[in-house]
Amino acid sequence: MLDRDTEVLKTYIGLMRAHGYFEKLVKKDANHSDMNVTEFAVLELLYNRGPQPIQQIGNRILIASSSTTYVVDKLCNKGYVERKPDLNDRRVTFAEITAEGIALMDKIYPEHRKHLLEVFAEFTEEEVLEMKRLLQKLTRYE
Repeated sequence: MLDRDTEVLKTYIGLMRAHGYFEKLVKKDANHSDMNVTEFAVLELLYNRGPQPIQQIGNRILIASSSTTYVVDKLCNKGYVERKPDLNDRRVTFAEITAEGIALMDKIYPEHRKHLLEVFAEFTEEEVLEMKRLLQKLTRYE
């Protein structure tokens, strides 16, 4: 008979191990440039999703809002990101990837993408979709 409590705890441990694995993978890919993992995550977000309100970046990549400003500052200083005011709402400022940031990501993102796809290579399309659905269900209370 299944001991649900034990299985829940084992599942939690499995999720934490998976998180650690992905963190190492991203760290390795980020280290090929002059960025840390958080900087890489912000640049990857801007590269793939376009300009983002700075106030929302932290929620998208799971960092504290106070850290978001610091990370965006560092990326601006490196020339990879620039701030753009919202023309309709002066309280909002967007972070936008620069041409230099795009050039960097054009160079390093394909390898990162390849690494991620390799991790999921042995999963069927149905398994990937089910994993995505279950993870969304798990995080619905954020």
